[in-house]
Amino acid sequence: MQEDIFDIVDEFDNVIGQRPRSEVHTEGLRHRAVHILVFNDENEIFMQKRSANKDTWPGAWDGSCTGHVDTGEAYREAAHRELMEELGWQPTNELEFLFKLNPCEETGQEFIEVYRVQGSGPFRLNMDEIEVGEWMDLNNLIQRVGFTPKRFTSSFRLVLERLRALALIRV
Repeated sequence: MQEDIFDIVDEFDNVIGQRPRSEVHTEGLRHRAVHILVFNDENEIFMQKRSANKDTWPGAWDGSCTGHVDTGEAYREAAHRELMEELGWQPTNELEFLFKLNPCEETGQEFIEVYRVQGSGPFRLNMDEIEVGEWMDLNNLIQRVGFTPKRFTSSFRLVLERLRALALIRV
């Protein structure tokens, strides 16, 4: 099986080379990712529990859809591809850009563009990536994160903190 190749980037998110996924993660090199938050009409967020086979955060809860940006790919392009790969779904409305996170320990040295989209599926979960998916009420989700933070990926916790700080979610 051929290993994914990622763009590695400098501190300003400019591409400076390409390396295999394993080297990027092992060496802690800066690279790119997307997080897409899918909300339904009841303002619940679709959450995924990562597969136990994942190399990072196996079995942890994460946002609706997450993934790396492939070599030469734009963030928004990666977001649409990841929605199809992980959820088997393409939204009928446009993705809304929310904010960008800078690389740090919590993001795994990823620049992350975060998007929001309205929709309710139906989803066809990629079982290689996702163990289970569940709609969660934001109040319940925030309580669960507060009580059991290690059951959620560090990058999702960072996304949730930023959403609250920017008043993009109200609970």
